[in-house]
Amino acid sequence: MDLIGGPFSVIESDPGVFTSLTRKLGVKNLSVVEVFDIEPWATDHLQPHGLVFCFHWRKDVHRPAEFENPEQVWFANQLSDDACASHAILNVLLNCPTVDLGLTLQQFRDETKEMSPVMKGLAVTNSTHIRNAHNSLARQADLRGSLNTIATTTLDIQKAKALQSKKKQAATPSKSKPSKSKSKTVDSSENTEEEEAYHFIGYVPAFGKVWELDGLKPGPLEVGELASEGNTTDWMDVARPAIRMKMAKYGGGADAGNIRFSLLAFVDGSYEKANDEWEFWRRERRSIERRLDETDSGWKSKASSTTVNQELLKVSEHAFTLPDAPGHMFLQAGSRRLFRDAEILSSSPDKLLEQWENAVQQAARLKTNVEDEVQKAATDWSDFIKRTHDYEPFCEEYIRCLHRDGFLEALLDIAKNMTPLQTVGKAKKPKIRFGSSRYGGQQQPH
Repeated sequence: MDLIGGPFSVIESDPGVFTSLTRKLGVKNLSVVEVFDIEPWATDHLQPHGLVFCFHWRKDVHRPAEFENPEQVWFANQLSDDACASHAILNVLLNCPTVDLGLTLQQFRDETKEMSPVMKGLAVTNSTHIRNAHNSLARQADLRGSLNTIATTTLDIQKAKALQSKKKQAATPSKSKPSKSKSKTVDSSENTEEEEAYHFIGYVPAFGKVWELDGLKPGPLEVGELASEGNTTDWMDVARPAIRMKMAKYGGGADAGNIRFSLLAFVDGSYEKANDEWEFWRRERRSIERRLDETDSGWKSKASSTTVNQELLKVSEHAFTLPDAPGHMFLQAGSRRLFRDAEILSSSPDKLLEQWENAVQQAARLKTNVEDEVQKAATDWSDFIKRTHDYEPFCEEYIRCLHRDGFLEALLDIAKNMTPLQTVGKAKKPKIRFGSSRYGGQQQPH
């Protein structure tokens, strides 16, 4: 396992988790949101940079020629178990020229762009920056489970090698008479638990085409061509039929009762977007008031009488204040601001008052959006603390205290005397697992 670095642990298919992972990787001004429908009304307003599709994985068959990559799309094979979330994120974002990757990922892309998919996958697994960011979002029990998986896999490989060497020795010619006893064969499938494997793949527009990027496949799969190479605004129209086919094949389709997939979209940062709009209207009000002061120094007293809506005067006292506001725009809307400042200089005083009212209304609305995003971030942080906290020491200490104070045996006796509610479900439940590596072990995704 030293060849491919340390283990990757299982992480949840959750928008908050994926957003946190992109931020930990160094990506700026980007959010991950869940998409509940792939129709235009549900996706066009998001303007996604790329998609991540999580589905109930089954082995798929494609011709090797379908995975040719003459356009040099950045694509890495998945070599480590349970790493498909990070692979899906990297395969998508490293093909998005408009996304701010941050210095670390930018250098990583530049250093690996000439490598083969397998070597790119090896570089991903050996990257402590990527692995630590990935594992920081996992539960402590899952981290211990990933280490245990390495140990059991190593033991299984050693046993398989020992068994293979014994079979080779037994196959060599011998002068002794062959034994008449029948060898007992054990069906390993009887001892293995049924596993449900879930896997992440990506969809992204690049080099005038839309690509499906699955780390378990030999290379990127072309979905379709865009109308023009530089225009990626309508790429969802090309990807939509392919995603529908995936849903129908692996999840039963949108009309089926058993939906076993989810779709996440990479979009411009929700907080940054809301803050930029609020900052735009805050500066709008400041420019308007500056111009009004130049044309009529007594406009405030006139506005407080009958000219301006009196409710808006009260709203303006708090609509333009936000605690810990950054005071700058994240997504660089400076050209739009300069254009509006030029229009304000040529507007009449009456027109300026109307624009002032509009600025107050817009700022009040957008302030609510910014506060919602801040509250959402606080909730995501609370979920992160609950998810990654190790509860095992508390449980151990709690049981010790029960035993020390003499309550444990009494509770166990009560549990023994309780009548079972049902004994029907003795059959083993299928184990849900996120995909293993195709190239580094069994072909089970994530």
